[in-house]
Amino acid sequence: MPLPKIGNLAPAFTLLDEDENKISLKDFKGKKNVVVYFYPKALTPGCTTQACAIRDSKKKFDKSGTVILGISPDAPKKLMNFVEKKDLNFTLLSDEDHKIAEKYGVWGLKKFMGREYMGVHRMTFIIGKDGRLKHIMEKVNTKTHHEDVLLYIKENL
Repeated sequence: MPLPKIGNLAPAFTLLDEDENKISLKDFKGKKNVVVYFYPKALTPGCTTQACAIRDSKKKFDKSGTVILGISPDAPKKLMNFVEKKDLNFTLLSDEDHKIAEKYGVWGLKKFMGREYMGVHRMTFIIGKDGRLKHIMEKVNTKTHHEDVLLYIKENL
């Protein structure tokens, strides 16, 4: 699946969060910048590093008028476990059927220890208040992701 195009409206979605509330991208249009980051699996080492760094930078994201939405194929119950164990303070969304990951072009063939399987490629999409896609981070470093996103927002939005 190809990635969405910069400048176009970001692909719409409505997903369940960790509390099983429906969250839609359109909820933020005209109000906030939105960082949609896709990650493979809750409570794995890289995903935990990435999420905890975002948690620790939440005030900076709030100050920049930006909301963070983490999306994975995990069920809401697993997301709640992740939020509780790591004291996360931002929204995680469940994309169990990976339809939204497919819309964003992040669902595809992966390799790990010689094994091939279908899964989520770690990528981040930065969406402006106008609902348009401003930037795509195809190569994400889990340790510096939060800083990289904040720098982009500071310099461009």
